[in-house]
Amino acid sequence: MKMKLLLLLCSLSLASCATQRNSSAVRVVERVIEVDRPVEVRVEVPVAQPLSGSLLVSKRAYRLTVLDSLGREQLQLPIACGINYGQKEKEGDMKTPEGTFTIQEIQDASQWKHDFKDGLGMIEGAYGPYFIRLKTPPHKGIGIHGTHLPSSIGSRATEGCIRLTNEDLKRLVRWIYVGMPVVVEAD
Repeated sequence: MKMKLLLLLCSLSLASCATQRNSSAVRVVERVIEVDRPVEVRVEVPVAQPLSGSLLVSKRAYRLTVLDSLGREQLQLPIACGINYGQKEKEGDMKTPEGTFTIQEIQDASQWKHDFKDGLGMIEGAYGPYFIRLKTPPHKGIGIHGTHLPSSIGSRATEGCIRLTNEDLKRLVRWIYVGMPVVVEAD
């Protein structure tokens, strides 16, 4: 005698979860199959991982590190930071703020332009593919972004932001989420 078995299959869109950390990426699919005898079906359901971890930025070592919730290093990337040393005091001082902040927003910056006041005028793609806006009160406009000038990585070259190569920025975006803590160490 044939039996009908209802299988509930769960699938997970990894690309969607990795970039957006979205629990709606889990999809349930029903399938009815006919079997001659009862069968034991083992289905492993993916468990949604809580949003956790942090970013640690060392201006002295020109390094950004992704840490998991236990403080273990997951990814390390070279950076550039503010031209001037020390704690940011005011707009235009070319210093990267120090302290504990959070990721406020992850923006598409692929069409953004900027004039770095270096005589080259407006630069298209100056920020790379993303601008990871940080909540750094009382300062605004501070973030982690890519660059049109990858040779600047490993130096003091920014107006106060944290700069990565565009390829490293694409890698980083897979690890982060809005609200993630970001610690920028003092010089």
